[in-house]
Amino acid sequence: MINSLANNRVKRVRALCAKSKARREEDVFIVEGIKMFFEAPKNWIEEIYVSSSFYNKYKNDSLKGVDYETVTDEVFSKMSDTQTPQGILSVIKQPHYDLKEMIEVSMEKNPLFVLLEDIQDPGNLGTILRVCEGAGVDGVIMSKNTVDIFNPKVVRSTMGSIYRVPFFVADEFDEAIRLLKDAGVSVYAAAVDDYGKEICVYDKADYTKPTAFLIGNEGNGLKPATMEQATKCVCIPMEGLVESLNAAIATAILVYEAARVRR
Repeated sequence: MINSLANNRVKRVRALCAKSKARREEDVFIVEGIKMFFEAPKNWIEEIYVSSSFYNKYKNDSLKGVDYETVTDEVFSKMSDTQTPQGILSVIKQPHYDLKEMIEVSMEKNPLFVLLEDIQDPGNLGTILRVCEGAGVDGVIMSKNTVDIFNPKVVRSTMGSIYRVPFFVADEFDEAIRLLKDAGVSVYAAAVDDYGKEICVYDKADYTKPTAFLIGNEGNGLKPATMEQATKCVCIPMEGLVESLNAAIATAILVYEAARVRR
């Protein structure tokens, strides 16, 4: 049993929780909780750590046939990124998707994509992935300045969708948009200001053909140059003094509207 914070494996896990650079260098990320453990593809799991209390409770149930390392509850609480750790933590391989292949495969049916520009809130990004899985989105494409998708808070917010929704971080976001448009995908920008482009209420647009939604930064929205690349701008009508919606909520409204009309 590991009982010291000075243990190199403990230090490594703490660094992987805290630093995106450490995660990139090792090509892994951290997941916590029994649900996230059971839903993880088995060939993605590299290491498993359990607290002594978790071991005592589940050693004859959840841990059967599993290789794991036991640590004291005190050490586990320092390894964990949560205030109330569930007692099980896994080091997982990062999945990698090819953008061109993602587009090519999806075009065999009627694809639906979400494009995210500079989303900063981990909870927003995680919720967006979860929403996208529920609505049947084929892939999420992010700008390079979007919050790290392997941030522990993002991972927790996905509730397992990070394992199942293809995603890609684009160094050249405008090039990713161009690839989608060249493939025949209509790109709809979610906006409160049309920047001079044609705009319509979100439920009046045609999403029955290949579609992508552009969602902008929580505080600043989409950049004008990005907006210019959209096929059309769509807006969600607001009553009262509300100016805009949370990025995750706006995404949910749009992708579920697309899912509805396709049904």
